[in-house]
Amino acid sequence: MNDRTTSVLAQPMRPPSAARVGAYAGLFVFGALVGVAGALVQPGWFPGGLLLALAGVAGAVLGAARLLRGRAGGVATAAGWMLAVVLLTASRPEGDFLFAAGWHSLSFLAGGAPLAVICATLPLGRQPDGDPARLAK
Repeated sequence: MNDRTTSVLAQPMRPPSAARVGAYAGLFVFGALVGVAGALVQPGWFPGGLLLALAGVAGAVLGAARLLRGRAGGVATAAGWMLAVVLLTASRPEGDFLFAAGWHSLSFLAGGAPLAVICATLPLGRQPDGDPARLAK
């Protein structure tokens, strides 16, 4: 390792700012809302509703990651989506539940969870700050 890398690694990490923590919390709530909306849309117009719900998950997670310029934004949105969907699968004591027992709702759960994880962990593919032109050799 060179001197610059060693000096960067030796610096202590700063805690995130209050605005960044608020942004993560807002994206978590946004992910939960996307999960509730997808749960309501996916059985309505099958297969179009399912595709729309899955596209909503992917768009929300990728958009959050790009908005905060890091994977943590996508992870916060995906975590909110997963928590909402898991809570919606639980049945109530009266026997009511939002997801039907068919393969339609299972395809939303089984397709949305890996899709959210994949979109949250995709590399953003950006260059370092500075000139947007190609880096010199």
